[in-house]
Amino acid sequence: MQEFLKNPIFKTLSLVADDLQVETYVIGGFVRDIILKRPSKDIDIVCVRSGIELAKAVAKALSIKKVSVFKNFGTAMINYQGWEIEFVGARKESYNKESRNPMVVTGTLEDDQNRRDFTINSMAFSLNKKNYGALVDPFNGLKDIENKLIKTPLNPEITYNDDPLRMLRAIRFATKLNFKIDNSSLKSIESLSSRIKIITEERIVVELNKILL
Repeated sequence: MQEFLKNPIFKTLSLVADDLQVETYVIGGFVRDIILKRPSKDIDIVCVRSGIELAKAVAKALSIKKVSVFKNFGTAMINYQGWEIEFVGARKESYNKESRNPMVVTGTLEDDQNRRDFTINSMAFSLNKKNYGALVDPFNGLKDIENKLIKTPLNPEITYNDDPLRMLRAIRFATKLNFKIDNSSLKSIESLSSRIKIITEERIVVELNKILL
């Protein structure tokens, strides 16, 4: 992790975040893959404010002219020297039983980590100068990586009921990383399997193809 933090891109992200006085973190798959020593150039940034505003400020600091903004999702993306960096504001989600599309409100880092699919994807490290590189791991994702376990940050009944596509994602990550799905999680997948009917066939096919690959 420390080797990656020496990369100038993270120093720039840190400087811009501090200039804007925005609490900012690298989160999700990039953190997981670095710990697993699986090189990645896809970086997810979460900040406790507007992700779009932060993306534009970082782009300016790096002399990047194009910022892809997705206002409906509150996200923005830039590409820099082979790095794909996506920015989003920390958020809290609630779900309608008949849809996997959440109602979203502004939240804290804790809220954002709670909404993640698995503990191994909920880890974050700080980019602010005061605690640069500090790992925030409230659900013991690091331990689950060591034990090669797929677990949900919240009760699996809640996580899978909110978004049934996560049941397929659990299987995908287990096959991709050669991990085992936690017993309570597996039981929830079995009991909630009928919920998959609210997912579009296209999304199911995408996940199945990734599992097979």
